[in-house]
Amino acid sequence: MKLSDLPADLLAARPHLFSPASVAVTAADHARMREVILAVEEVVALKLGADGTAPSASGVFMGYDFHLTPEGPRLIEINTNAGGGLLAALQAERDDVLAAYVEMFRSECGKRELRMVAIVDETPEQQYLYPELVGFRQLFEAHGIRAAICAPEALMICHGGLWYSDGVTETRIDLVYNRLTDFTLDLPESVALRLAWLHEDTVVTPNPQIHALYADKKNLVALTDPAQLAEWGVQEQTRRILMNGIPRTEAVTVACAEDLWNRRRGLFFKPAMGFGSKGAYRGDKLTKRVFAEILAGDYVAQAYVPPSTVPVEVDGQMSELKADIRNYVYRGTVQLVTARLYQGQTTNFRTPGGGFAKVIER
Repeated sequence: MKLSDLPADLLAARPHLFSPASVAVTAADHARMREVILAVEEVVALKLGADGTAPSASGVFMGYDFHLTPEGPRLIEINTNAGGGLLAALQAERDDVLAAYVEMFRSECGKRELRMVAIVDETPEQQYLYPELVGFRQLFEAHGIRAAICAPEALMICHGGLWYSDGVTETRIDLVYNRLTDFTLDLPESVALRLAWLHEDTVVTPNPQIHALYADKKNLVALTDPAQLAEWGVQEQTRRILMNGIPRTEAVTVACAEDLWNRRRGLFFKPAMGFGSKGAYRGDKLTKRVFAEILAGDYVAQAYVPPSTVPVEVDGQMSELKADIRNYVYRGTVQLVTARLYQGQTTNFRTPGGGFAKVIER
């Protein structure tokens, strides 16, 4: 499968989806990112053992996002429905990664045969990454797996399972590739999907349990709290990796409001259940009004780690674009590393010369 197999009109409508630039990452930084990822996985495994529960799926396209610094990479957040994995693999012409993705979905089904996938998102055709959803459908079908792109409202519980209706025919779903930002599946339109997940009628990946274990940003508070980690029985070496690899993160509470305001210039404020940088604020840009809204919400404050920059030529002019480095991970193994280039506070796929960029090792 190639990038040119995606509908040309969809790509043309998104001119800043891909960057012409490449981002060089040292072998040492790749190794350090993997160390941090494995350290997080170790803590999650300990928490699962303590709780006595195991997730019903491992969670596809775990996105570990890093900023590169002179002291090494720093993990700024974890996403459980990280978009772009297919697009980045196509951009890098990595057929081996595409094949691994298909096997990943089959693995999520365990002993069940994977025959039909529903790729689910809210109003899919209106999503900026809709070309990727189309690409996934093509990839599945090329491997003999039927696939449909749909909104959650097109799913229904009947005949002992989860079914998809296109208005003409009904098809039983074996696996839902969940791209919704309704992470808890609490919205009314997600009711069938939530019931299917709770009753394990259908594999839903990622699902609310995976999000709670990894992507709730309050987890970063625990991951940077050495006392909490020691109480959980995390090894000293793992604690050291986490302390060095993740910027200190703390819960935002009214009790510590004055202290946070005084230190705001060195902090980045993020909603605990946020996504796509929505509602995130650099502390040095905060007003009193916005800070009051943050205090009233569910936020964390993370030590601000500026991203590295990459020179990119745009229309004959050189620009310095910021870079986030994303590791796509499955069961602790890094499948692909890509970069997202941008200007401004957050990635937005609106920057000339920005978008997904190949990562090359040096």
